[in-house]
Amino acid sequence: MASTITLAHALDDSHLRRSLPAASAASVDISGHHHPRFVRFEPAERDGGGTYHFSPFTGCEPEPKVPAAVYADRALPREQKRELEWQYEAARAVWSKARLRRQASPVLRQAVPMWDAWTNARDQLRATFDAFWQTPDEMWRAQVLRLTDAQQAAKSAAEAWDEIAGRLANLASDQVHIAGEEHELLLTDVAVELGLDATHWWIDHASAYAPTPYYRMDTPLVADLTREIDQQRQRLLDVAHLVADRALAHELT
Repeated sequence: MASTITLAHALDDSHLRRSLPAASAASVDISGHHHPRFVRFEPAERDGGGTYHFSPFTGCEPEPKVPAAVYADRALPREQKRELEWQYEAARAVWSKARLRRQASPVLRQAVPMWDAWTNARDQLRATFDAFWQTPDEMWRAQVLRLTDAQQAAKSAAEAWDEIAGRLANLASDQVHIAGEEHELLLTDVAVELGLDATHWWIDHASAYAPTPYYRMDTPLVADLTREIDQQRQRLLDVAHLVADRALAHELT
């Protein structure tokens, strides 16, 4: 099955809308400069642009780039050079999607049990905290120990998730960087193609996972979990102060 991509309009160097160039008497044969997977171009009936057809990309090919020979060919009119530039731009967009599918598919499959591990750890943490409402006074310290264990387990699961989410975010960011936002392929769509449901997965923008040389910054899920843990500890600390339990307050700080 051939791959296609539709360009609503082309852009000139000033980034203003323009139509694809019409064939002129001075046109020369450019088939030798076509991308190897180019099949044909179907112009739109109006408003310029059209649909490029390519044979399927695997994503293993080199990134499509206009050959240097195109610019070195002095017999080639500028309009046809621009036509080839648009063709390779379309090829890059299609290739970038095939590349994302190839690179992200195994990572998405690997992410499934890691997301399940996180949600299980989060639910266990919340259940452990909620259990304080039914815990006798003399058992609170034991319950605090259970809570700290659940907090650590949740943090480990969150760190593991953020690591793989960061990998996926970087792959998605690379695809958008190559193809542009108008040709973005969503990770959730790739997941659907694999029969996976990633609708509720927490995957932030790639920049949220990038380390900074200036200060330590928690990754997205870890940061959110840390806020929840801090709220839990503050609630217990408030109770300890209210009942004047200094020993318990010391354990919570």
